[in-house]
Amino acid sequence: MTIRTILVDDESLAIQGLALRLEAHDDVEIVETCSNGREAIRAIKTHKPDLVFLDVQMPGFDGFSVVQGLMEVEPPLFVFVTAYQDHAIRAFEAQAADYLMKPVEEERLADTLDRIRQRMAEKRGVEEIGRLKEVLAEVAPEAAAEMAEADDAPAANRFEKLINIKDRGQIFRVDVDTIERIDAAGDYMCIYTGDNTLILRETMKDLEKRLDPRRFQRVHRSTIVNLDLVKQVKPHTNGECFLVLDSGAQVKVSRSYRDVVARFVH
Repeated sequence: MTIRTILVDDESLAIQGLALRLEAHDDVEIVETCSNGREAIRAIKTHKPDLVFLDVQMPGFDGFSVVQGLMEVEPPLFVFVTAYQDHAIRAFEAQAADYLMKPVEEERLADTLDRIRQRMAEKRGVEEIGRLKEVLAEVAPEAAAEMAEADDAPAANRFEKLINIKDRGQIFRVDVDTIERIDAAGDYMCIYTGDNTLILRETMKDLEKRLDPRRFQRVHRSTIVNLDLVKQVKPHTNGECFLVLDSGAQVKVSRSYRDVVARFVH
């Protein structure tokens, strides 16, 4: 699996340094380098790369403007590269796969590429399953219908009971029953239990697949709540409401998710 890659930075030395470090990874192919955001948008639309290493601060179009300029096409995976730590939260809000500080460390870069390989493998796996289902629907529609029903029926034993979280140099085994809520910041999840807060490096989309949707529901684009631990619903203005949890924490339910929560909370 080749990772077709574009490097974007207004400093030529930064591009050369990153390209040099990427030479150690045989599956990375650099298909283009760009010195500004406008060049990057054109190159991404032309080459359709798998991955883009994107500098944040550039004259004219900065890194975030590049991401915004690709809203109408299927975007690649982005890794923001910058000298400024304070851009990290905004980078993850822009759905960056990772965030690297200059000068890029070889070990940190290797970790990032491992994550990229995993994300690409998952995406291709989903696409392959989709193609197989299309073929099955043509040659054996009854079997395809049975498969769809099986996919739609959530089985309790397919969801995880324990989640391993590596945080602060330790590995915590967290019983999902104790998870009260989960807040997202890009590829990082803040896991709140009754007596602890842990940071998990995973996307909300992937984490949702591991949790039973009959108990864990998204109530905001960046928040998942354990409905078993909701003790009160407080109406709010503009059709929104707040969920009061066992710990006393209050979580706002946005209007777009209120109907989903209403099916479980009475």
